[in-house]
Amino acid sequence: MHLYANPARFLRIAKWLTPLLLVSGLLLAGGAMLWGFFNTPPDRLMGDTVKILYIHVPSAWLGMGGWTAIAIASLVELVWRHPLAAIAARAAAVPGAVFTFICLATGSIWGRPTWGTWWVWDGRLTSMLVLLFLYFGYIALSGSLAREGQSSRIAAIFGLVGAINVPIINRSVVWWNSLHQPPSITTGGSAIDEVFLVPLMVAVLGFSLLFGGVVLARMRTILADIQAEARLRRMAQKADLKTSEAAS
Repeated sequence: MHLYANPARFLRIAKWLTPLLLVSGLLLAGGAMLWGFFNTPPDRLMGDTVKILYIHVPSAWLGMGGWTAIAIASLVELVWRHPLAAIAARAAAVPGAVFTFICLATGSIWGRPTWGTWWVWDGRLTSMLVLLFLYFGYIALSGSLAREGQSSRIAAIFGLVGAINVPIINRSVVWWNSLHQPPSITTGGSAIDEVFLVPLMVAVLGFSLLFGGVVLARMRTILADIQAEARLRRMAQKADLKTSEAAS
């Protein structure tokens, strides 16, 4: 695990891996959406509205996956004190929040013709909205701690506690009576027709690669900011030392 704890080693790997993930993710996600939007038939019940699933489902997956990444990085930081864990958690927060917002927005657009309303306070939608607020809280907390130069352990604890909401989102349509449809893909199989399932899985893979590329890019940016700040502090210290020597 500590093999990649060295920032220089991590940056060497991330330098070529970041564009690889971004380009491959864009190609797969874009191709899957074009395939799904133009080469799949309308659903017999929902018509063409069903095609929003090629954006909605990957966004829901990555909204929950983003917080899972934060929780895992937080655990690694608290237990093993991995030097890049806090940076990884911070890097995953913003794209996770973006995908969560996209999930809620596309779900509302999908729900209007399907349910006759933009929003209902059922278990799935409410727990997903709570996840978005958790993201906002984590982004504000971790950013504030970083600016003040304080320990990120408080943010790591918040990341672990917030992970309780992820299984609630996953099981909400099973535990509570809901307008939202039950799980379509389980360990026992899929209720989605193959004509929709194949481009959907490609879209999920593509968006996941995009997510990974964005996280790596944000990690590189955060590390660059930390290194630039450290250089500025050293320069300031040298300037203060020279001023003190000149005065004496």
